Amino acid sequence: MAPPEAPASQPDSTRTGPGRLLVAIYALFALAASARAGVQIATKFSHAPVAYLLSAFAGAVYILATVTLTVGSPVARRIAVLSCSIELVGVLAVGTWSLADPARFPDATVWSSYGSGYGFVPLVLPVFGLLWLRRLTKRARARTTTVTSAEDAGEAAGGGVAHAEGSAPGRGAENVVTDGRT
Repeated sequence: MAPPEAPASQPDSTRTGPGRLLVAIYALFALAASARAGVQIATKFSHAPVAYLLSAFAGAVYILATVTLTVGSPVARRIAVLSCSIELVGVLAVGTWSLADPARFPDATVWSSYGSGYGFVPLVLPVFGLLWLRRLTKRARARTTTVTSAEDAGEAAGGGVAHAEGSAPGRGAENVVTDGRT
């Protein structure tokens, strides 16, 4: 029996392939949004409190997404789906609100105008995040189903049994099944 693989080497890890780029972009946005909000809140909070608090919230969501995508465990992936979903709803809600009531947003947030100040990356990033997580979930389910099916097939063939009932010791159950005996 082979030892279980380390999470970083699993093919469904968020730390492999495009998942690395996704985590890097989330980390960059976590840093940018948090730093921007921190400076704005510390220096000129009264100028645009709604915008600055929304930027701080966006920073917190990006931090949560970065951490959970990096961890990559099944529980972390569920939290990542939640954080990407909150991010998408936030971008759509704040984007619409900032266009409908520009007076509330004298300074832009990361999510203002659907993230236009950041090249619309805040709008597409959660979509890519959710698609990547969906792909990982499908892969994990397929792998689990394959392993379970293989284990079931091994049990059906008598895998791990030294000898089948009524057969000579040392003769594997696979041979008994192959020979057609029961």
